Amino acid sequence: MSKNYVNYGKCSAGKPGSTMGITGARFNLSPMSDDFETIILDAIKQVDLSKVWSETDHISTVYRGKEEAVFDALKAAYVFAYRKGVHMTLEATVSKGCPGDSDSDYTLALDDPKINREESKAIDFPVIGKFALYPMGSDDYMATIAEVVNEGIERGVVTGSGHYGTNLGGNVQDVFDYLEYVSNTVGKEVSHYVSQITLHCSVPEGEIE
Repeated sequence: MSKNYVNYGKCSAGKPGSTMGITGARFNLSPMSDDFETIILDAIKQVDLSKVWSETDHISTVYRGKEEAVFDALKAAYVFAYRKGVHMTLEATVSKGCPGDSDSDYTLALDDPKINREESKAIDFPVIGKFALYPMGSDDYMATIAEVVNEGIERGVVTGSGHYGTNLGGNVQDVFDYLEYVSNTVGKEVSHYVSQITLHCSVPEGEIE
């Protein structure tokens, strides 16, 4: 049986494979409900994907395209899956400027990239979570991280920090606004970054209502 080995070429930080500023997000929704399959699939189907490239397989869903459009679609998928009283987790990896990326599988329509905004902004609920940020190709990456974390403290959505992550809390709309700010700010300062995001809603222990 033949094996399909990979070859990523001579990729290095500062030389992104993509020249179009593509942002990508791979994510999973995990509602703690017997009806999890319906909740997930109904939410994914409700998202208007006309401004992003998308692919859903048995493991996860990927959105790729303009930064604003990717965050718009990601937030919409999460809030459309919200059910009052159902504990749900979002796990997402967001990346921009990957050296191994290429100008394919994308949509960079410039008109109205936040096409889900009107419908998704009407759904608001408290969340807690964390994120970990990895700026690549920078000798001063900790200063970049400190800049965006301090902004989160100023906004009231960064609630603390610990080993390997920064804690988040607040309304889902405010938290997503902040995460998009992180992407936009860091994307201007480094050629490639990765962010790992976890959000919880309706946590049964009572940390949030």
